[in-house]
Amino acid sequence: MEALIVIVLALLVIAGSRILAPRLRLAAPLLLVLVGIGVSFIPAVPAISVNPEWIIAGVLPPLLYASAVSVPTMEFRRDFGAISGLSVALVLLTAVALGFVFTLVVPGLDIWWGIALGAIISPTDAVATSIVRQSGVSGRTVTMLEGESLLNDATALVLLRTAVAGAAAAVGFWSAVGTFAFAIVVALILGVAVAHATLWARRQTKDPTVNTVISLTAPFLASVPAELLGASGLFAAVVAGLVTGHRSPRVLSAQHRLSVDQVWRTIELVLEGLIFLLMGLEIYGLILDVEEVHGHVGPAVLIAAIGLGAVLLIRAAYLAPLMAGLTRRSRRAERIAPHIEERRRRRSTHPTPDEADPRQHRIGLWERRMLADIDYLRTAPFGWREGGVLVWAGMRGAITLAAAQTLPPETPHRSLLILAAFFLATGSLLIQGTTLGFVVRLLKPAARSPELLETERQELNAILAAIRPAPAAASAHSTAPQSVQDELNVVEAQRQALFSARGEGSFSSETLERALGQLDARQLSLELLDDSGEDD
Repeated sequence: MEALIVIVLALLVIAGSRILAPRLRLAAPLLLVLVGIGVSFIPAVPAISVNPEWIIAGVLPPLLYASAVSVPTMEFRRDFGAISGLSVALVLLTAVALGFVFTLVVPGLDIWWGIALGAIISPTDAVATSIVRQSGVSGRTVTMLEGESLLNDATALVLLRTAVAGAAAAVGFWSAVGTFAFAIVVALILGVAVAHATLWARRQTKDPTVNTVISLTAPFLASVPAELLGASGLFAAVVAGLVTGHRSPRVLSAQHRLSVDQVWRTIELVLEGLIFLLMGLEIYGLILDVEEVHGHVGPAVLIAAIGLGAVLLIRAAYLAPLMAGLTRRSRRAERIAPHIEERRRRRSTHPTPDEADPRQHRIGLWERRMLADIDYLRTAPFGWREGGVLVWAGMRGAITLAAAQTLPPETPHRSLLILAAFFLATGSLLIQGTTLGFVVRLLKPAARSPELLETERQELNAILAAIRPAPAAASAHSTAPQSVQDELNVVEAQRQALFSARGEGSFSSETLERALGQLDARQLSLELLDDSGEDD
């Protein structure tokens, strides 16, 4: 009964924080952390400790999967080079650099344990990006940060395992590289396979409830086998989510997608809120453990402060050349754009006899996609202002807390290191999260123009409006249901036009998603009308 009461109270607190946070001008995750800290210091509340495997294996896979499903895949593709660098190279660089720092700060800590702690605090948190979305930064910045935080968890956890094995003298350099490559490749294969298998199964069922149940199993069908094979379960769940998000509009009905979307939003709200609430609730118990061994928590605070400062400095140092590279990429794209336009003009002016050849079609698609990518780089620049926001928006969170608690019992100063990781993650959320809005106002990064979005919507609406049903021959048998079916055919043709536009990259994901949502709503209303006509 007590456990049931706690669960109900936690759900009410999570719901209440979502309602109160806007009025307090505070992000809901930050409010939950503060509530958890406050509750943990109430004398009647016992020290709380959560098995980290519940977080890593039970909570994070569905959360990362749900976040990956909603990632705009077109923008993700356009900045994949930068995102992969942030997800892999920056994590490795941060962990190794912090490893040397921590060996100097913590007595008796060798380089492998230092790297292990560095791996724990190096990844940004996918859940924390909910704070970033509310700050008004550009969609490109959000996509880069979200893509980084989805993929770097796998890098950090694999590196953590490698460092722990290295501390036990059980692994060499090339063995570590092989282990990392195996963990990523196997997870990639499993994620893609699970996405295709679950989409196929969901397409076979007409029951929205069954469809939802199958969807809920997808992150675990990817993550559990990956972990059993020694690969990265979180990366497998992310890959499954990315593939599902990209393919589901093509293979699933509007009713299935909308019903699943509502369920996942509820699950995200609950699990995300639960993680941040637990972050606050667990701190008091960790403080007691450290005070029992070390007498006070001063060393943990010092380690956390040094670690957070070092993380931000390393992140800024990495992003400086990255931003320069992105700027060069934009300039290079501007230079080649006229050449691509000229090729397209010649092809349209002097069509070749084999214009219907699939190869010619692919060339035309490549040209349109390249021009769309160049236009995207032009309208969504990424300079030092956007880079500054990306530095400050890289907060630590749930993965840091869960990973810290997986340190083995033989870890030197284990309780101290865990508390330092908790202080760093909580401090990162509270300091960076509460000041992110100020940083955005100070730096004034580029934001997508509302006028540009409106122009996009008008252009897309004009394309969709030009799609009309084929005129039907007059017949005494023409009925209202036939008219409804004609409209449903138009909706399907318009949806296919949206998919073509997405493949070419002609419009932003935001504009396409809005148009797709309107088509889904139109289809559902027509299907209801069709059902009522049949009943009559």
